[in-house]
Amino acid sequence: MKLSKKLFRKRQSLRGSIKGTLNRPRLSVFRSNQHIYAQIIDDDTYQTLVTCSTLDKEVKTSINKTSTCETSKIIGQKLAERSRAKNINQIIFDRGPYIYHGRIKALAEGAREGGLIF
Repeated sequence: MKLSKKLFRKRQSLRGSIKGTLNRPRLSVFRSNQHIYAQIIDDDTYQTLVTCSTLDKEVKTSINKTSTCETSKIIGQKLAERSRAKNINQIIFDRGPYIYHGRIKALAEGAREGGLIF
């Protein structure tokens, strides 16, 4: 998953203002043309706490096409379910270099519906 120089610089400039802690970890999103990946990260200890993507076996069975807004919403809901199982309720949303629109927005709405507080 390699980003172009422009997207990398955009993500790095945004990353300076967004830091996740153990109390409020960071929800990081990566979007490719075919798939979407989401991770909840604790930046203090540099650990990934929860992860979910369109490549997970649980999610693959419930979706038809991987590059749609409905799929992103399902990923957000599944991520919220997994994070609530680990007692994570509040997060900071890191959209990365992507505009808050389309699949990124659908993932955030799915996570909110699943019970996460931004």
